[in-house]
Amino acid sequence: MFLSLLLLGDRTFGVLTKIDLMDQGTNAVDILEGRGYKLRYPWVGVVNRSQADINKSVDMIAARRRERDYFKSTPEYSHLTERMGSEYLGKMLSKHLEVVIKSRIPGLQALITKTISELETELSRLGKPVAADAGGKLYMIMEICRAFDQTFKEHLDGTRSGGEKVNSVFDNQFPAAIKRLQFDKHLSMDNVRKLITEADGYQPHLIAPEQGYRRLIESCLVSIRGPAEAAVDAVHSILKDLIHKSIGETSELKQYPTLRVEVSGAAVDSLDRMRDESRKATLLLVDMESGYLT
Repeated sequence: MFLSLLLLGDRTFGVLTKIDLMDQGTNAVDILEGRGYKLRYPWVGVVNRSQADINKSVDMIAARRRERDYFKSTPEYSHLTERMGSEYLGKMLSKHLEVVIKSRIPGLQALITKTISELETELSRLGKPVAADAGGKLYMIMEICRAFDQTFKEHLDGTRSGGEKVNSVFDNQFPAAIKRLQFDKHLSMDNVRKLITEADGYQPHLIAPEQGYRRLIESCLVSIRGPAEAAVDAVHSILKDLIHKSIGETSELKQYPTLRVEVSGAAVDSLDRMRDESRKATLLLVDMESGYLT
């Protein structure tokens, strides 16, 4: 039965116990020499301590000595003495265990190396340990914010992509929007005639009134407010995208999702305030140009 379960036999050792108690005229030589049941490893016969030996507290050294004497003095087993007995069995099992351990070492080393690599990857993903005191935590937060700030700056100054889109707004989008303005409507003959007629009120004009020209130019300048506001909004949209991109590229923030949300929210809120201020300043410049013509 055991042979059907252990076809390879690489973990099967045959041990015959209590050989000394076999009936006279019988022996286990055929089995011990592998003719009865052939195994990958040789059979080993042992002589166990009898119950009388146990009762008399016969020590193991004396028992092993009597075992060796038995195999030497028994004609059927004398030629097998060198590979019989508990002592030989222990040495054989120890040697086999040593061979098995050595064969497993490369696999264990590979497993350990792989596990170390996986743990290092996990530690890298988790990031540095969190400081215990409030001062250390504040310093860590400031360092993470500085890392985000540096990433955002690199997008603007050209080290990373994105900053060129801001330049494109002023070099391409804004001039194109100005060109699309319909100044010809403001400068049409009917509109020019209307402004000149209204400029002097009830008094007849002798020459083309300067006030009419000023109103004409002012109406053209006021129409620039739309493209100017659109340019501010376009830059704001680009910078907002760069904020989200920089948040994603700041590896230190990946460890702290809550901090990532807070930093992103604070950056966007600050950008929104700056957009409102920029819009006011831009429209003020247009109004200043419209209010004082030279």
